[in-house]
Amino acid sequence: MALVLHSGQGNKNAYKSLIAAEYCGVKVELVKEFQMGVSNKTPEFLKMNPLGKVPVLETPEGPIFESNAIARYVVKSKGDSTLHGSSVYEYAQIEQWIDFATTEIDVGLGRWIYPRMGFAPYNAQIEETAITFFKRSLTALNTHLATTTFLVGDSVTLADIIMTCNLYLGFIRVMTKTFTSEFSHVERYFWTLVNQPNFKKIMGEVKQTESVLPVQKRAGAPAAVKETKPKETKAKEAKPKEAPKPKEVEEEEAPPKPKAKNPLDLLPPSPMVLDEWKRLYSNTKTNFREVAIKGFWEMFDAEGYSLWFCDYKYQDENTVSFVTLNKVGGFLQRMDLARKYAFGKMLVIGANPPYKVKGLWLFRGKEIPSFVMEECYDMELYEWTKVDLSDEAQKERVSQMIEDAEPFEGEPLLDAKCFK
Repeated sequence: MALVLHSGQGNKNAYKSLIAAEYCGVKVELVKEFQMGVSNKTPEFLKMNPLGKVPVLETPEGPIFESNAIARYVVKSKGDSTLHGSSVYEYAQIEQWIDFATTEIDVGLGRWIYPRMGFAPYNAQIEETAITFFKRSLTALNTHLATTTFLVGDSVTLADIIMTCNLYLGFIRVMTKTFTSEFSHVERYFWTLVNQPNFKKIMGEVKQTESVLPVQKRAGAPAAVKETKPKETKAKEAKPKEAPKPKEVEEEEAPPKPKAKNPLDLLPPSPMVLDEWKRLYSNTKTNFREVAIKGFWEMFDAEGYSLWFCDYKYQDENTVSFVTLNKVGGFLQRMDLARKYAFGKMLVIGANPPYKVKGLWLFRGKEIPSFVMEECYDMELYEWTKVDLSDEAQKERVSQMIEDAEPFEGEPLLDAKCFK
């Protein structure tokens, strides 16, 4: 019997096994008139995959779900296929790139595209970080493809099929030419693959998006609004009967829950008053080194505060000035939760790209506050180094960063931002 694939048209995960089948000469029939949200909810389908996810492959031995597993089955069902390589080492390399395509490309792209498609809550700041991490993955892929046409060996393998299918949604939904031009080898690779006859037979003509997909309305949002209306009506009907009164009395008499204190508020008092330093910094207009910098070191309490240098981990990505400045501005906005306990300077350095982003931060306590590390996701984008106060060179670097000294470390400042 022919293998039967349950999936809708245009599903990039279904493309993996359909393209593999073309290369192997294996017959796979796509179920006709499959309707997502209906066909995958039937008892028959749920017996094959209890989660109701697609694609699912019906085989003589039984059903298989998960798209990579299905594609592997199709390839293995043809014993003489070269899609899995010609040696144990090539096989391992192919599996390596399949894992990379799944955990780096598919997951990374999903964090960018699925909120825009309405499948998850959309947050612009989270998207910015998702794109940053996705670019790291594309950079690694781009470096590998600089010296090779295919991922492994000299011909198409299953790794190429899965990688191309995982890139597909990005190219047609969010990855504009402006975006992909930074990754020229990935561009060349993708267009080479999708124009192979066996790819083209399944995918058709692929066209790159000219603009990033607008944020779609999140699925299920209207239903949540409708649900609130009957509750309001019931409340109004119940009011004349005065049934809720005992509950209201209980709520009024219940003592308010004490607000949990920030652990930094429980530290021993410090002679350094952060607000006094911030006022000195803001009000010093002349003789900054003699007044503000001298005042800072006189105020500084090494027992109650700590100083930290930070360096952006991916400086090579800072190729566009306004994007780099926006990146730093977004970081400072998201640090607002620490305003009571921190002071910071962020420098954007260089006359030409790539620009360097470096910073200095003063935090209450001897370590970076744990709530900042946990709640401000930008923190992991930087390397953090505690200032060695016994090193005069490091102390001088602190002073230079506070006063926006220029040139800084031999380079001009593009911008300097203060968090206070």
